[in-house]
Amino acid sequence: MTQDILCIGSVLWDVIGRTPHQMHLGSDEPGRITRLPGGVAMNIAMTLHRFGLRSALLTAVGQDAEGDELLADCTARGMVTTFVHRSSGLPTDRYMAIEGPSGLTAAVADAHTLEAAGDAILAPLEDGRLGSSKAPYQHVIALDGNLTQDLLQDICTRASFAQADLRVAPASPGKARRLAPLMHHKGATLYVNREEAGYLTDTLFDTAAQAAEGLIAAGAHRVLVTDGSDAAADGHHLRGVIQAPCPEVQVRRITGAGDTFMAAHIAAEIEGQLPQDALETAQKSAARYVSGEDL
Repeated sequence: MTQDILCIGSVLWDVIGRTPHQMHLGSDEPGRITRLPGGVAMNIAMTLHRFGLRSALLTAVGQDAEGDELLADCTARGMVTTFVHRSSGLPTDRYMAIEGPSGLTAAVADAHTLEAAGDAILAPLEDGRLGSSKAPYQHVIALDGNLTQDLLQDICTRASFAQADLRVAPASPGKARRLAPLMHHKGATLYVNREEAGYLTDTLFDTAAQAAEGLIAAGAHRVLVTDGSDAAADGHHLRGVIQAPCPEVQVRRITGAGDTFMAAHIAAEIEGQLPQDALETAQKSAARYVSGEDL
């Protein structure tokens, strides 16, 4: 194999505007605007790369100049792009966000090309390049909620996914309910924040530990729940719930923090860390990310 993990989902251009000034409806403030490869699958792959793990991307990218540039950038960052589906007649997806000193102010995600591609992005797991229904892929797959709910439901019953170690994250709180079908997949671990856990269970939780307990009670096999600067929790249907605090840092960015937590946790477990150690490693990695240490 030329990769350690598969990352399935959104790979797009992130356009992020950041300002140190407080924002409100109609604000027009000075700041910095950056463009870099993003999307849940890409953010996870980039973080895994920092931990020495090589990711193969399964996604849809337009046959346009932005798509060519995006894939060249992904390759330069160490990702395997051989299996990427190039969509004809559709533009490369984009995400645009505004962040102020208190975090995310507003964002718009344009993942229409990924959604339109549907199960075409999964072809390598069916046609023998990475696996098939008769010889299922047996390693770690990071899967994001930018896929349609129908496709996520389909993945739950596909023989080609039956033996995979699925690590699943929503693309945003508004898409968290898409993950409901995967809660009962025996190989799935869900990564959500406290708000997203509430959407999945129609319940308001006060802590990540409560949210983890609620998700397990609702039928999930394993969940990781974050809660901003408060403690995160790891819930398992047999082991129960463990927690780890978040280090105190000055927040300089928000977008991508959840993806960083997820990637750091996956890398720690692949390395062989025990659940408590892996949870603490993920919390520390996410804290370093939001503090902007690598900016």
